[in-house]
Amino acid sequence: MTNLRFGGYLLVAMGFINMRYQTGHQNSVVHSLGIIIPGALLLLATFIKPTQKFLEIRSVKAVAGILVLLLVGYSFLN
Repeated sequence: MTNLRFGGYLLVAMGFINMRYQTGHQNSVVHSLGIIIPGALLLLATFIKPTQKFLEIRSVKAVAGILVLLLVGYSFLN
């Protein structure tokens, strides 16, 4: 569960950093929110009891980890 929380924190932080460095670019808020919102939802899901049980499934962890990595890559390319 800790790794998923770190992933959520990472996405939220990178989204805000991304927003700061893209000031002046068109649609920077939309692109940054595309990183912040999934990170915040993942972070929130790690604190809610029913979703914790769901996130403990091995395949769900793998999918969440892949999505976090894809969003981190998107933040670098964006």
